[in-house]
Amino acid sequence: MAVRISTKVLFTVIISCIMLTSIIGYAQENQERTKAKANYELATRWSYDNIKNSIYDMRVRPNWLEGSERFWYKFKTSQGTNYYIVDPARRTKDHLFDNEDLASKLTVLTNKPYNAKHLDLKNLTFNRENSAIQMTVDSIQFRYEISSAVLTILDTVKKARKEKRWRNYSPDSTVVVFARNHNLFMMKADDPDSVEFQLTTDGEKWYSFASNPGDTTMEKRVRASASWFRDSKKFHTVRRDLRKVSDLWVINSLSKPRPKLELYKYQVPGEKYIEQHELFIFDVDKKNRVKIEADKWIDQSIGGNYMTGRGIYHGKSSDKIYFARRDRAWKKIDLCVGNTETGAVKVLIQEESEPYFNVMDMHFREVNDGDDLLWWSERDGWGHLYLYDKEGNLQNRVTSGAFHVAAISKIDTAARVLYLTINGKEDGIDPYYNLQYRVGFDGSGMTLLTPEHATHNMDMSESRKYFVDNFSRIDMVPEAALKDNSGRVLMELEKADVSRLIEAGWKMPETFIAKSDDGITDQYGVMWKPFDFDPEKKYPIITYVYPGPFSEAVPKTFSPENRNVALSQLGFIVVSFGNRGGAPWRGKYYHTYGYGNARDYGLADKKAVIEELAARHSFIDVRRVGIYGHSGGGFMSTAAMLVYPDFFKVAVSSAGNHDNNIYNIWWGEFHYGVKEKKVKKGKDIDEGEAETVFEAKFPTNWEIAKNLKGHLLLVTGDMDNNVHPANTIRVADALIKAEKRFDFMILPGKRHRFGNYSNYFVKMLWDYFAEHLIGDYRSGSDIYINDKKN
Repeated sequence: MAVRISTKVLFTVIISCIMLTSIIGYAQENQERTKAKANYELATRWSYDNIKNSIYDMRVRPNWLEGSERFWYKFKTSQGTNYYIVDPARRTKDHLFDNEDLASKLTVLTNKPYNAKHLDLKNLTFNRENSAIQMTVDSIQFRYEISSAVLTILDTVKKARKEKRWRNYSPDSTVVVFARNHNLFMMKADDPDSVEFQLTTDGEKWYSFASNPGDTTMEKRVRASASWFRDSKKFHTVRRDLRKVSDLWVINSLSKPRPKLELYKYQVPGEKYIEQHELFIFDVDKKNRVKIEADKWIDQSIGGNYMTGRGIYHGKSSDKIYFARRDRAWKKIDLCVGNTETGAVKVLIQEESEPYFNVMDMHFREVNDGDDLLWWSERDGWGHLYLYDKEGNLQNRVTSGAFHVAAISKIDTAARVLYLTINGKEDGIDPYYNLQYRVGFDGSGMTLLTPEHATHNMDMSESRKYFVDNFSRIDMVPEAALKDNSGRVLMELEKADVSRLIEAGWKMPETFIAKSDDGITDQYGVMWKPFDFDPEKKYPIITYVYPGPFSEAVPKTFSPENRNVALSQLGFIVVSFGNRGGAPWRGKYYHTYGYGNARDYGLADKKAVIEELAARHSFIDVRRVGIYGHSGGGFMSTAAMLVYPDFFKVAVSSAGNHDNNIYNIWWGEFHYGVKEKKVKKGKDIDEGEAETVFEAKFPTNWEIAKNLKGHLLLVTGDMDNNVHPANTIRVADALIKAEKRFDFMILPGKRHRFGNYSNYFVKMLWDYFAEHLIGDYRSGSDIYINDKKN
């Protein structure tokens, strides 16, 4: 007799079977995970402390000889340290001396043994004729004649007297400036009979001429906030008025016998009272001061944070001073020149940029005694150089195109040629690699000098005829070559010695390109795998993050000491890549992407790239995703857990600025925005009268703490006076109120970078990911030293 089963019942049975199979499979997988062990032995073997003696010199640092094209350098390999002299014109590289011979002669003169492979030579300098060198060995000064190889003792070097930090010497070393009780003083240098001359009498705490405006030593000499002109005739100071700025505190709980309160001024976004700037010039001979008439905008900045050269620039002479001033919203900036005798100011260049002017990459150079001025701007969406005359009239663009001028490496004024560091100009080369170019002041003759597919550093001779090119990639051993100013390779100088790393099992990390969340923008990343990698296994994936906006945490040079090397050895795939709103080297649109979206702007890209990598590689387990970062990365890693709680499962967030409303004013108002508004002063004031106020409000992590689903470790130093511990404590408070489980670690007495507790923190980070991504829970109170501990 046939049994008829309805379609509905059959469907229910099938679904039940599928679910049961999934549950059994998950249970089996979970059981396997609980048996898994993180490879602490391999991770420990590749920690920096255990490989540092296998890492030798990674670059050549040329010391160019005065009045010559030659240079010397020292270079350390597994065979010891050697000293070389290079003659670019002859294309020769020779040992500066025979190590064995020099060691023997040192022993003869001192009766002490010396290791020829590791001669510890200090203060090595050439004489004026470049025929002999002086050096210090074990506090004894020697002279070595290069041609005859004769070594003689000159003198016993007296123990160097610790230089008193309060002395701010003029470039010619004849005058010293210092501060006392917040006022400026001047005296002749190194003259016991010199009489102090008091230059100011109006200094006070928080409105000071001292480098530390909160100094309380009163009668003690301290460092002055002063910068000398090259001719030693004058110096300038930017006086900051902090008297109305609010206080902030941290507590040194380790202070004996009682905890100690540490007070400092700290400005946060949107506050009414922020520091005010004045620019003064002091004349050494006249012993007077001149105020530069720089006032223009409410709450403006004269030079200041993030600006290259602090935004104050000296010319060849002291009759003028260049400075950049900006409005509080960071949208308007003027390049000005001030007359140091009268204080009169002339505006040379005016810029207005939305959403902000990128002062971090701003470059200015006075050339040919001020007849030519080079200025950097993103006015067309890319960072480029423009040539102006001394009156501020635009002469021509120097560079143009869809690329970024990152730096002026050198200037050849006679030939009217610039040597530039540029990102993103060459197709098929990672836009984050620094490439070196030459170009005429008029924009002609743009030439690539460093075509090797790597990131490059240029160190050029004073004549501008030759340069040493150090280049490497994360997956390429560093090399150094001598080139001429057309980019022609004259000599291969060195290749870093990684032999001991290779012998120990070192494997190169891999680079990759994946799409951002928009499906268009490429992200360039690095992947570290365990050195015992098995392609048949499934590995959790961890991403190390830093959101920018002025940089991205993606190493581009060979970095065996990178923390992710050891972390991956535990049994993880570790990746690092950028996000839109990150580094400025990819154009204005890219680096301003996060403006007005202080918390979430980079998270979708992080998720999208990891998903693409998991689809591409079967060894990545996208169900086990970890994330970690420090400072801005601490902020981002926690935000990832709260914005995408079903995707990111584990985070370690250290020193995060989780609430940018209480982080420093420059970071928040610059990168994320501040609004300038006009408001009425009072009820009895006419409608037309109003005052200017500034408002800023940013999204925080604590506001969405209720979203947490995974495992979160929050870490902060309790004396962090950069990112205040309140940033982390507010998240902890919100998580407690939301009745969430989380982990919280305070590092006693530590500032932003954790100091000598960094290794302890790293070990706790290893444990946290091993526990929650691998299932390796270890007992005992001692943290591991090797796989036998814990």
